Order: sequence, then structure tokens, then C-alpha cells
Amino acid sequence: MRITNFDAIGETLYEETLPNGLRICVVPKRGFQSSYAVFATDYGGAHRRFTIDGEQRDTPAGVAHYLEHKMFDLPGGDNALNLLSANGADANAFTSSDTTAYYFQSTGHFEENLRMLLHFVSTPYFTDETVQKEQGIISQEILMGEDDPDNAIYYRMLRMLFDHHPIRDRVVGTVESISHITAQTLYDCHKVFYAPSNMALCVEGDVDPDEIVRIAREELGDEKASLPCPDFGEAESLLPIETAVTEIWPVSAPQFLIGAKLRGEPKGPAALRQRLTAALSLRLLLGQSSPFYTRLYSEGLLNRDFGTEVDFVAGASYVLVGGESQKPEVVLDELKKAVQDVREHGLSPERFERAKRASLGARLRGLEDFESVCLSLVSGIFDGYSAMGAITELSNITIADCERFLSETFSDEHLAMVVFRPEEKGEA
Repeated sequence: MRITNFDAIGETLYEETLPNGLRICVVPKRGFQSSYAVFATDYGGAHRRFTIDGEQRDTPAGVAHYLEHKMFDLPGGDNALNLLSANGADANAFTSSDTTAYYFQSTGHFEENLRMLLHFVSTPYFTDETVQKEQGIISQEILMGEDDPDNAIYYRMLRMLFDHHPIRDRVVGTVESISHITAQTLYDCHKVFYAPSNMALCVEGDVDPDEIVRIAREELGDEKASLPCPDFGEAESLLPIETAVTEIWPVSAPQFLIGAKLRGEPKGPAALRQRLTAALSLRLLLGQSSPFYTRLYSEGLLNRDFGTEVDFVAGASYVLVGGESQKPEVVLDELKKAVQDVREHGLSPERFERAKRASLGARLRGLEDFESVCLSLVSGIFDGYSAMGAITELSNITIADCERFLSETFSDEHLAMVVFRPEEKGEA
């Protein structure tokens, strides 16, 4: 087992890769009552086309999410979520565009709960009858999401930015796409993507790293499977497919999103540095203490719903900026002016240092959140970097790095904006 001491943050990380390929990270926290575990697969809604052992396969949209729903089923009618809850664990799961994760937090019976987690995630049980029944449940979830303006404007923007990358489609799929999912579809995708070689186990709490490794090996065995190779299609241009869209929606005030694609670093330490640079740059230019936000807020052009997001998922990278505004087009013009000012005059060194200190402080506070730490470790495993090195890497980011990121990302030709406007009185 590899042991790494991160003196800058006072943490020790234990890492092991089992013969079956499972990567394990453990952060011991002696004396803490609560412990957290996440068992995740490098598989999400965007992994619809892939190659395994030289064979190319296509699957309907929504399989990863559908599989997450059904993984809690056990033979005999039991449900793993109920069993974990009865054993004192707070458990759940989620599916994103690139990851499916199953997790729990508990103050007791941790090893029992860990065994249960590893067992049910690695032991699929589906029948045609239960899969068919689930279609109605997920269809309702899909329809509810289609009526949600926040969800709708997000995916409308992704369809403006991306021409063919599956990131543009909803993780849950469509009512039509999930109608093609069968029990066999789920078994086939589970076999490919839920192999230990494609997964990670991350644990934090008052635990023994050697015991975690022993339990994982006993529950999952040593057989190592081939890794799938996802196919997201040809690389896309940084230019958006559409630059401006306005739709009428039942919203109380106009909602907007401004988006731009990034040329993301694929894997490794460079990917971590790019993620940290992006977050720091957005804090500097558009954060709630920035001149941009404070001025537009004081003028009534923005409110506290305004925010930013940067995602690096499934080979796709993009920045989103949005919220509510009576004059979204003015906000876009002001954003362009703020970026042009960075190009001409650079960022304020004083504000850069303050923003960096604030970011470092936020990350240090985040170390107290076991869930955040474990999910960050999972992302690092799948993307080829050590998440525990984020503090050191963030310290090394320069003002020139942020100026370059902002200047390149927010080029006028890269920007797109979607606006959802309320229906005017008298409109039919």
C-alpha cells in the first residue's frame, strides 16, 4: 500500500490497486465518530457508445441512470437501501454524465455496511417484470424534468454549444429511449462498466486501511476485466452551434445562461491545474465580491441567483454563467467589457491574492466534509490526478494563468446565450 503524507493540509492518504484493478483510497480520521464510503464506476449518461474487447456497442440514452435505479434490488424482494438504513447507514446514489456513485455514511457497523455496499453494487439482479415496472417511474421523472425551467435552460444551452457530443442529452434519457432498455441491456452494461477495473472505492473516517482493502478483496475477488473505451464522437470546434436563443416559458422573471466551450486537458496533473485555474478565474471575474457582480447587482441587473459553473466531464468542457435578469443582453455586453478590460489592463494583483486566499480557505474547510473529499478522490482517480494535491497546485497558479483563461474562454465568437422569458400579459 502506498502512503502519502500531505503536510500542507495535515492529511495522510493510503492507496492500493487490487489484482482485479479496483483503485482504493483511504483517508483515516482517528477519533471521528462518522465514516463515509463511496463505490463509484467511471460510467455515466454520456457513455452510450463504447468499444469492449474490439467490439463496438451502442446503447439507448438513459441506461446508466436506469441501472442506478435498479441496482438496489436484491433477490427475494429485498432492497439494499432499506437494509443499509436499517443498519444505521445514510445511503444513496447518483448518476452524472460521467460517473455513477453509491455511497453511505454511518457512525456504527461500518464494516458490515461496506460489505453490503460492495456486494449489492457488484451483484446485479434484474427481471423483465421489474425493469418494465421501473420504466413508468423513470418516465415520470423525465417528464417532471422537462417542465423544470432550470433543467430545461441548462440542456438548451448544451445543445447550443455541442453539435453531437452526448453531453448535450439528458442523463436520464427520454421516454422513448428508455422504452428500449431491457433486463439484458442492464446486465450487459453492468458487466462492462461495473467491473472493478473500471471502479474506485474511497473511504474516510476512523477506519483501518488494511481492513478496507481486505474486505474489498473478499467481496470482489481478483479477476480483472478489460476496460471499455468510450466513444464520444469526433472532437468539436470551440465555436457554438447557435449563439442566441430566446424561448417563452412559465417563469416569473427572465432567466439566462451564457456558455462557452473549453479545450479541456484530458487527464493527469494538467487537468487538475486547469480545473483549479478555471474556478479561481471565475471567482475573480464574476464572484460575488467582484466589481462586475457588485456593480450590476447595485444597478438591479443581477440578483443573488447569479452564479457560475465550470464542468470537465466525459471529454467535454464548458463554462456556464447565469441567473435572473430583466436585461440579459446588457449582462452579456458587460461581461464582454469586463473580459476586454482583463485583456487590456490585466487583473488586479491585490484582488488576485485575496481571491486565491479565499479559494485556499474554502478548500481547507472542505476537508472537513467527508463526502466532498471522497467524491473529489473519485474524480481524481478517474481523471488521473491526486485530488489531495489541490491545495499545493492552487498555490502555484499565477495571475497570468487566470488572465489567459479568461481571455481565451470568453472570446466573443465562443459565447452563446439562451434566455427564457415569461409570457407577456395578453399573449396567447
